[in-house]
Amino acid sequence: MNWLWYLFSFALLLGIVVVIHEFGHYWVAKLCGVKVLRFSVGFGKPIVSRRYGADQTEWALGAFPLGGYVKMLDEREAPVAPKELHRAFNRQSVWKRIAIVVAGPLANLLLAILLFWFLFIVGVPGSKPILGEIAKGSAAERAGFAAGEKIVAIDDDPVLTWHEVGWEITTRLASKTPIQVKTEDAAGQPRERLLDPAELTEQDLESDFIGKLGFSRSRPSVEIVEVMGDSPALRAGLQARDEVLSLNRKRLSKGVHEFLETIQASAGKPLEIEVKRHGVVVQLIATPEAAPNQGKVKGVIGAKVGEVEAPALRTKASYGPLLALSKALAKTWDMSWLSLNSLGRMLIGELSVKNLSGPVTIANYAGQTAQMGIIQFISFIAVISISLGVLNLLPIPLLDGGHLMYYIAEIIKGSPVSEKIMEAGQQMGLVLLIGLMAIAFYNDINRLITG
Repeated sequence: MNWLWYLFSFALLLGIVVVIHEFGHYWVAKLCGVKVLRFSVGFGKPIVSRRYGADQTEWALGAFPLGGYVKMLDEREAPVAPKELHRAFNRQSVWKRIAIVVAGPLANLLLAILLFWFLFIVGVPGSKPILGEIAKGSAAERAGFAAGEKIVAIDDDPVLTWHEVGWEITTRLASKTPIQVKTEDAAGQPRERLLDPAELTEQDLESDFIGKLGFSRSRPSVEIVEVMGDSPALRAGLQARDEVLSLNRKRLSKGVHEFLETIQASAGKPLEIEVKRHGVVVQLIATPEAAPNQGKVKGVIGAKVGEVEAPALRTKASYGPLLALSKALAKTWDMSWLSLNSLGRMLIGELSVKNLSGPVTIANYAGQTAQMGIIQFISFIAVISISLGVLNLLPIPLLDGGHLMYYIAEIIKGSPVSEKIMEAGQQMGLVLLIGLMAIAFYNDINRLITG
């Protein structure tokens, strides 16, 4: 029933970011004196609804859960009693309408800041950024990086984990300018180098760009997690919790990935497997069985494997409250800019639309991060909250940014945009949003099919 867990995680994620977004609209509308008729999570006919407060605002859960809305008193939608005209949204000044519209996306960005601030204070578990083998002929080798060095800062921004290294480099790749990287060797001696990312292609940016730059992590150990019944692994004598040291007398410098590649390429061939069991080194021989896989034959041994990181490689990225707030603000800004930059590059063809994701992919990641732990799930909520905030600020009719565009035009021309123009804009916006959703759904289904 794994799909139920993924569905629950997705519903929880969506519920949090949508409620916060709509509450931003609701709260500022109330501050501006506008009467709120309905606060709905989801669209369509309400499944459940209750009325509260002096205005008897209807709080509802819609039948279609992907989104939500706040319905305000408005003469354009229904007649308004003369005594309540001053509380109608359309009777408010343009500056109040702008504040109400912008409040939703800003609420999402503030939620992300708050969540990141919390995570930076309690600490995010990760791996120390200690370099493993440097790829020959790579940008990292040309810059002079060496295995065993620890990355401590990117352009003077301190980093404590590999995740932070990846993020700091990601935010600088678009400029194609050299990146200053500070490291320490095993003796603690500081070093500075310039890493040139100019040779990275668009395809590299969509995959393992850290590896393309020539970096690799000091890999965790490979551990046997489970041995299947009547399998080559069982017959060879492998046991759960065995630490794999080498295959065919070759040390595993690339972790689980190298282990699986070697097994898959060795169908029907005996493999020497060296493992450590309760502190004792044991030599075993296993012969992977041939199994069809996407039209090819690959070797399998019937064992699940995982990575076990040595305590010396583990760390936790945590900071004091003030520095944590600074980093939370910076990360939210960087992620917002990265989202806008990526959308812009898609529009001009510099970045593939394959990067767009829809609800299926989001639900998949929600389930995965929830299984990984509360820290990872909170981090993903922050990411989605930023995406929702940025998306809604785009100047597309039907979105908050589209309304903002109309109000800015009203300030410039001195009068509201005509109903005819607004209706035409809404039709264009609807077509554009349907197109984006279709691409996102296609990408979701393609990822499911191709894995």
